[in-house]
Amino acid sequence: MKKESFSVTARKPISLSKMAARFKELYTKEISSALKEQFQYENVMQIPRVTKICINKGIGQAVSDKKLVDVGVEELTTISGQKAVPTKSKKAISNFKLRENMPIGARVTLRGEKMYEFMDRLISIALPRVRDFRGVNDKGFDGKGNYTLGVKEQIIFPEISIEKVAKISGMDITFVTTAKTDEECYALLRAFGMPFQNINK
Repeated sequence: MKKESFSVTARKPISLSKMAARFKELYTKEISSALKEQFQYENVMQIPRVTKICINKGIGQAVSDKKLVDVGVEELTTISGQKAVPTKSKKAISNFKLRENMPIGARVTLRGEKMYEFMDRLISIALPRVRDFRGVNDKGFDGKGNYTLGVKEQIIFPEISIEKVAKISGMDITFVTTAKTDEECYALLRAFGMPFQNINK
């Protein structure tokens, strides 16, 4: 399948629906059949797929400045295209002046079309904008078929205007899949174009 080119400075960016359809179509027409052949699955239901993407942003300084949580929620909403929500502390920790149920971060969970659209933007546009980018770490698998990627700067997403950013912050992006092993999860994400450091794994 011929891949489309993306330009961050393009005057007429590809619509979100087309980006979502692009990765969804890629999985349906190419990736699923390739994985079935690679791992010799007998049933199509065994073929791994991404079920959701969870984006979490911890905001430690929110203890002293509650407005930072609002900023974090707004940034995740802008990046993901879906309304993010604040995360709250589960217990109080006096040493950190942390009270129970205090907002300390933001999170959003993507499924379906928005999930595919975000994957496309992350892999095709955002990650290549990372300074001195040499690929993503291939050590983020949890042994259960899921993968977590740490992003150090939110400004790699072109939706975030660097002029309006008061503080550089990162986030964790978790790909939840139906894969049973890390090897299967790796093959699935690699097929989507995830630029792992060790591509010969």
